[in-house]
Amino acid sequence: MSLGVHAISMAATRVFSLLIVDDDPLIHQSLKMTLPTHWKVFSAPTLQAIQYERFYHAAFVDMHLEPGQKKPQGPEVIENLLKHNSQLEVVAMSGDLSRPLMESCLKAGAQRFLAKPLMPEEILLVLEKIEALWDLRSIDPNANRRSTRWVGDSEASQKIKKRLAELKGETSPVLIEGETGCGKEVVARLLHEQEGDRPFIAVNLASIPENLFESEFFGHVKGAFTGADQNKMGLTEAANGGDLFLDEIEAMPLSQQAKLLRFLESGEVRRVGAKESIHVKTRVIAASNRSLEKMVAEGTFREDLLYRLNSQHLRLPHLRERLDDIDELAKHFLAAERPRRNKSFSDDGIAALKKYNWPGNVRELKRVCEQLSLTSPLPFIREVDVATWLKPNTSLPQTPSYTVIDFNKGLNLLVEEFEAHVLRSCLKQAEDIEQAAKILQISRSNLYKKIKDYKLDEEPS
Repeated sequence: MSLGVHAISMAATRVFSLLIVDDDPLIHQSLKMTLPTHWKVFSAPTLQAIQYERFYHAAFVDMHLEPGQKKPQGPEVIENLLKHNSQLEVVAMSGDLSRPLMESCLKAGAQRFLAKPLMPEEILLVLEKIEALWDLRSIDPNANRRSTRWVGDSEASQKIKKRLAELKGETSPVLIEGETGCGKEVVARLLHEQEGDRPFIAVNLASIPENLFESEFFGHVKGAFTGADQNKMGLTEAANGGDLFLDEIEAMPLSQQAKLLRFLESGEVRRVGAKESIHVKTRVIAASNRSLEKMVAEGTFREDLLYRLNSQHLRLPHLRERLDDIDELAKHFLAAERPRRNKSFSDDGIAALKKYNWPGNVRELKRVCEQLSLTSPLPFIREVDVATWLKPNTSLPQTPSYTVIDFNKGLNLLVEEFEAHVLRSCLKQAEDIEQAAKILQISRSNLYKKIKDYKLDEEPS
C-alpha cells in the first residue's frame, strides 16, 4: 500500500465504554436504551461517584450536577477527566443554552455540546463519529476492522484524524488538497473504509486523454463511435453506492469540468450514445496538489465546480509540518522490509531525517527508508548513512538576478520567459520528471504540459 499505510486486524468484537455524568436518572435510563449493544455504560449521578482512574472512550457530562450550585460543575469535571485521559471524547449537555456556558465547556476541552432534551438520532450520530476516531487512532484493542492507517500522532496528524472522523456518514463531496506525496490517497481510502463494505473507484484524471474523458467517466453504448464494439460502464456508474476518488483533479480540462459539475448537481449519468439517463448515488472525493482557488483566479478551473467540490475540505500538512511523525513513519517503513532486512534507526539517524526539508513529503521518506534499509552496512542506520542519500540538491533552483529588464516585451512575455528559465534549470538539476515535479510542487501532467508549451523538449540537452 501507499504512504504510511498498512492493513491492521483487530479483535473480533469491539466494545466502547461511555461515562454518563448526570444527576437525572431518566437521562441514564434513556441513554442506556438508545445506545448500541457494543457500548458499555458507566453511570455517575454525583461528582463523588465519578471514577476518574477508569478508562473511557467517551463521556457525556451534564453541566449542572448539584442543585443549588450557582456555578456549573461540568467544566471542572471535563478538565479532570481529560487530565486522566487526554484522548477522551467529551460531550457536554444541558438544557441551559447560554453562550457563555457553552463556550466554557469548549474551553474546558469538550468536543461537542448537545442540547437537552437529547435526540436519539443525534446521539447515535455523535457516537458513530467517536467510534470512527478511535478506529483511526488504531490504539483500541477492541476495535474490529481491517483498515488503511494514517501513521503518526503529531498535533497535525491528530487534527487530520479528528477531521476524518467528523466526515463519517457524510455524503457530500470532499476536496483534499496538499502537496505531492503527503497522503491524499491514504486519506481518500480512510474516508471510504470507515463507511463499511462499498465500492471504491480510484482514477487519476491526468492519465485520461481529453477525447476519451466522457466515455471513461460516463461509459458508452455499443456503436456510439468507431471502436465501441460493446457497452461499457463508466467510472461514475461503477462507483454507485460507494466512493469515486478523482486524483489530480487540477489536470481536468475546462471543457470537461462542466460535465463533472452537472453530474455532481444531478447525480445523473448518460452513457455516450444512450438516449436515457440513470441516477447513481456516489460520493465524489477529489484530490489536488495545487490550490484550486488560485486556478480559479487564473481562469483554469471553474469557480462553480470548486464550490461544489469544496462542500467538505481537508488540507493535508506537508511533512515539514509534522516532523514529530518522522520517527514513527521511519519505523513503519523499515518494518515493511522485515524479515528480509532487519534494520532500525539510531537516534542520530532519526535526527538527520528531521533536519531535511522533504520536498517529496512522505513518499520521498518511504523511498529513502527503503534505500537505507538496503544499503546501510550495520543493523542500525546512522547519521552518516542518511547523509549519503539526503544530499542538499533538491531545493528549488536559485532565482537569477536580472539587472536589465526589457519592458518592451510586456509582462506576460517576461513572466513566460522567467517560468521557462526556472523549468529549464530544475530539469537539469533533477534526476527525472517525477523529482522535478516534486521540487516545483506541481503535478507530472502539468509539468509535461509546460515542457511542451515552452518547447523545452526540443532544446539540446
